[in-house]
Amino acid sequence: MLRITEYIREVLEGKKARTFNGRVLIWNLTNRCNLNCQHCYSSANQFVDGELTYDEIINFIPQLKQNNIKIVILSGGEPLLRKDLFDIAYRIKEEGIITYLSTNGLLINHQNIGKIKENFNYVGISIDGKKEIHDFFRGKKGAYEKSLSAIRLCLEHKLKVGLRFTLTPDTYSSLKFIFHLTEQENIPKIYISHLVYSGRGQNLSELLKDFYKKAVDLIIEKSFFYVENKIPIDVVTGNNEADAVYLYQKFKERYPTKAQEFYDRLKRWGGNRSGDKILNIDYQGNVKPDTFYHHSVGNIREKPLKQILEESKLIKMLNHYPRVLDGKCSKCRYIEICNGSSRPRAFFTYGNYKSEDPACYI
Repeated sequence: MLRITEYIREVLEGKKARTFNGRVLIWNLTNRCNLNCQHCYSSANQFVDGELTYDEIINFIPQLKQNNIKIVILSGGEPLLRKDLFDIAYRIKEEGIITYLSTNGLLINHQNIGKIKENFNYVGISIDGKKEIHDFFRGKKGAYEKSLSAIRLCLEHKLKVGLRFTLTPDTYSSLKFIFHLTEQENIPKIYISHLVYSGRGQNLSELLKDFYKKAVDLIIEKSFFYVENKIPIDVVTGNNEADAVYLYQKFKERYPTKAQEFYDRLKRWGGNRSGDKILNIDYQGNVKPDTFYHHSVGNIREKPLKQILEESKLIKMLNHYPRVLDGKCSKCRYIEICNGSSRPRAFFTYGNYKSEDPACYI
């Protein structure tokens, strides 16, 4: 994830860079979902065969600290459909690990908001555009109002919450609206995810590169506006680390005397770190470098996580920094700050995880 406002703020205000020396695990606890989203990377439905049991999950939790996992994002499907979700989150927090909840928000209500606040440090709720666009994209009429109500309820209860938005050809026209909504509702964080061709997302087309740049122009301009005017909204993007290169170019135009310092900050961040700083376990226990990968590198029912990661050739390739890749990535002078961006997009397009990212707009 590229924490745009945070990195701009650190350099402009002379703050020491926040360091993170652990791993983030995105754990898809279930494949069940109450929506039918067009871009869903896990193709979530009602299929639960092979879902990890509560006992299997609890028995695995000690391996989290053993593998330097410091943040666990509990996701799905829709994680709130698991009746044991709060017990699982509680046991993870007992290990001293930070817990996030990634949800569509439809099941957040006055009855469970207390338990959510007790067991999660942060909640990310998805809204993908204006009411009619969100409802169409998510496959359910009334979904927008329920998701927005969930964000408001979290804010009312002083729970850290952020809005999640996926940038696709269908949602592109709502990007300005999403920023306006974030400002109007005083939502402290907006996370904008670029489309990755995984699950049902394989059926969606990518934005044309001219539109891509216009979208990122808006994201970056908003980020500078928030920082320069001390507006407490954090902007984060994910799944296209070309954003870091474009951000550096824009920063250099605006603050040339601090450009090298900003470049060094992005280099320390290191671009896409799937398989290293980011890991994923799906609802059946399959381990992947992140949620979008087409191939598993092992299963926690069969081997300890540490052994799975040590034996995987894919993990080894991903963890070489900067990555040694093919195509235009092999000659790019910015490889050390984007690290080749999305390997799943490369695989889907070219059949090779080492190919260039087709969504690079630089």
